[in-house]
This record gives sequence, structure tokens and C-alpha cells, in this order.
Amino acid sequence: MSSHALKSWCDWLAATAASQRIQSTEWIIPATQTVHILAVAAVLTSALIIDLRLLGLLWRDQPVDAVIRRLAPFIWWPLPLLAATGSTLIVAEPARALLNPVFYLKMGLLVAAAGVTLSCQMPLRRDARFWERSTARYRGARLMALASLPLWVGVVFAGRWIAYVQGS
Repeated sequence: MSSHALKSWCDWLAATAASQRIQSTEWIIPATQTVHILAVAAVLTSALIIDLRLLGLLWRDQPVDAVIRRLAPFIWWPLPLLAATGSTLIVAEPARALLNPVFYLKMGLLVAAAGVTLSCQMPLRRDARFWERSTARYRGARLMALASLPLWVGVVFAGRWIAYVQGS
């Protein structure tokens, strides 16, 4: 889609009844942002604790699969909520996000972070001790944790950065 077509689509979306309603109701945007931020906090905290466990810096007395099993729902269940609140914010101010290159950076980082996180969790479905069965595998898990941390933090920073970068 060309930048002109995207700008036209953003203008159309901003003029819709849904967008106008969100923009004109004082509490919707702050409430939506609050829910969005709380869901981000749940995801980031859970990912951080899992990564710290994989790095051997936290809860070393607990098996990796137990930590992941306990915290993974707090990564995956908030994601639909983040999609809903994020979509609401986009409908309210489409040009703010959709014309902003930082928004696409955030989405790319989110896909990468979710991919790394999922690739770390998937082997545990077949074998709960997968990462702990060999030193080489455990090194792989540590490398995934080292990749995951900056990706999730990057999602948060990019999300915040959107407010300070003007789109096209």
C-alpha cells in the first residue's frame, strides 16, 4: 500500500463513527491505555522471570519446565487483550500508529520476541526436561533467553517511542 493510500485510509478510519466515539469519550483512551500497559507488564514480567531462570539467575532450585508452565499463561493470555486494546487505540488515532515507522518496529520486535519465546516453550510439550537433559540444549535455552530479553524490552521501548516520533 502506498503512503498516500495509507494516509487516505487513516483519514477515513479517523472519520468513522467508532473512531469519533472513542475520541470524544474522555475515559476510553486512558482506560484502554491502562489495560494495555497492565497487560504489557504481565507479559514482560513473565518473560523476564522465565529468561532469568533459563540464564540460571533465578529460581535455580526449580525445573525450567515448572517455571515456564507457571508463567507462560501470563505471556500468551494477555496477547489477545493487547491486540484488542492496541486496535482500539489505532481506531482512535490511526495516523499516530499506522503512519509511524516505530509502530512497525514494535510489531516486528513483537513477532520476533513471541517467536523466540514460543520456540523455547514448544520442546517442553514433548519432553518436560528437554532443556535440562544436555549441556548443549541448556546452552541453546540460555541463548534464546539472551535473545528474548532485548526483544521484549525493545517492544516496550518502541511502544513508548511511538508517541515521540512523527509519522509520514
